[in-house]
Amino acid sequence: MKKLANVKKLFAVSLLGFGLVACGQNAETKNESAQDQTTTSSIEQIKKNGVVRIGVFSDKPPFGYLDEKGQNQGFDVEIAKHVAKDLLGDENKIEFVLTEAANRVEYLKANKVDIIFANFTVTPERKEVVDYAKPYLKVALGVVSPKDAPITDIAQLKDKVLLVNKGTTADSFFSKQHKEIKLQKYEQNTETFDALKDKRGIALAHDNLLVLAWAKENPDYTVGITSLGEQDLIAPAVKKGNKELLDWLNKDLEKLSKEGVIHQAYEKTLKPVYGDMVNPKDLLVE
Repeated sequence: MKKLANVKKLFAVSLLGFGLVACGQNAETKNESAQDQTTTSSIEQIKKNGVVRIGVFSDKPPFGYLDEKGQNQGFDVEIAKHVAKDLLGDENKIEFVLTEAANRVEYLKANKVDIIFANFTVTPERKEVVDYAKPYLKVALGVVSPKDAPITDIAQLKDKVLLVNKGTTADSFFSKQHKEIKLQKYEQNTETFDALKDKRGIALAHDNLLVLAWAKENPDYTVGITSLGEQDLIAPAVKKGNKELLDWLNKDLEKLSKEGVIHQAYEKTLKPVYGDMVNPKDLLVE
């Protein structure tokens, strides 16, 4: 009987040990699985998915917008298509993910996109949370206002309402350097420009290239301040730490620049808007 009891004890201990090992393995497997899900997207994973997810604007012509057929168009979109072609062999193997200025960083962090091509201005703060690739555009801030009440100097904005988009360079610039100006912030570009038309603010601040294009389409408005603050750079970005995709993207952008693709994108999407108003050499980073 004593031997039988000892055998049962050994069996029970063995089962317990096996259970602990199994639980440990399951926990380890779960941890590895969770780690895999949070790991920055690699080129191999993109190729396995058969599509590259690129964040673009839907309402910022001529850089990123939806045309009357609901198709993505614009300067950023043109370059993104070439990136998809070089990465996956087909420019159609691209999933455009519509984004707003305020959620570009979060979309990268949450793995909702692989690359952001949404007129993304490079700033020290953003460089802390995303990895920027080679820049392709130069930009500064501009201020657009009604032609019958033009804003030509920042001093005119004191204690007045200025319209901006949340999370943009304009938002950051005026929030930090001009607290005497009242900011009214919106998520979408269309909302902000509609607010200007409705006279909810006396002027609107945004990238100068955008407000110049908008004013050309809306002749009752003028860009009284065409260049404000330091000239910045616009570049695509990937999730922080995704060195593999960043290195590939940098090489591809360099190739596209040498092949004249970026200049071709300008001729197709930006020149029809700006004409002789903008010198492409002052705009493109090639």
